Amino acid sequence: MGPKKFVQQFYKSDALIDPEVMSAYIHPDIEIEWQSSKGLIVLDREKLLALTTELGRAYIRSKARISHLLQEGNSITVRYSHYIKTIENPREEMLLAHFMVIWELKDDKLYRGYQISQLS
Repeated sequence: MGPKKFVQQFYKSDALIDPEVMSAYIHPDIEIEWQSSKGLIVLDREKLLALTTELGRAYIRSKARISHLLQEGNSITVRYSHYIKTIENPREEMLLAHFMVIWELKDDKLYRGYQISQLS
């Protein structure tokens, strides 16, 4: 499977709320630089899996709606909106934030991520 298809499958999966699924997609040496509303956050494998666990506790459903998916070599750029359903209100889908991320793949896994987000 090519890098673009791999990244697309990642965002279609439950990886954002399930650490077991996330673990299958990420390289052991993953690092994400995330410019968030709280400033720069740097996530390694352990921190990313902890964040995924937290999200899984808060949300029963997570959906990424991709608007742009571009490939240049082994790098994939994704623009998407992240929608969630909470435990408290499982029938209402809410927009959490908009994201833009550049992924570098290594050994057919997500290796480096450069991400920026804006709350809805």
